[in-house]
Amino acid sequence: SDLRQILATKSVENIQFLPFLTTDANNLSWLGYGCLKGDGTLITVNAIGAALQTLYILVYLYYSPAKRPVLLQVLLLLAVVVTGYSYFTILVDTGTRLTHLGLFCSIFTITMYLSPLADLAKVVRSKSTRCLSFPLTVTTFVASSSWTLYGLQLRDPYITVPNVPGIVTSLVRFWLFQRYRPEKDKPY
Repeated sequence: SDLRQILATKSVENIQFLPFLTTDANNLSWLGYGCLKGDGTLITVNAIGAALQTLYILVYLYYSPAKRPVLLQVLLLLAVVVTGYSYFTILVDTGTRLTHLGLFCSIFTITMYLSPLADLAKVVRSKSTRCLSFPLTVTTFVASSSWTLYGLQLRDPYITVPNVPGIVTSLVRFWLFQRYRPEKDKPY
């Protein structure tokens, strides 16, 4: 719905960029983990996710009035991905590569799930959830719950553990939407 809103209004106003940037990096990291592990589910889901997030970034960049900060964040993401790839292929031996990459992915996933909470103080101060995306919150809850169950099924702590904060942060955001209903929104 955020992408639809950008296309309809030709504006990125009130739409956060950081969660989608971190989600793209997260998808790319998990894609690497899935390839290394040989897990078709991880590969398929994260390849599609990375493609969609990259599309979102391109559309956001196109409609953003301030392109420089967006480009700098994208370049920082690319630097992190290239550095991570170099580290895991050059410096980490094959025997521990999956463990190191799983830990890296776990940390990145936790970061991704916590990034929308950066606006928590703004929401409480303004008593408005206008800066939070309800569809993103629903999607995050469904995705983190699904990955938690998948990780439990595989007995893979690198998939299970980092998705639990996604459930918790989604519940916090649902509570904020309940507490500060959109119809009670005041203009900033």
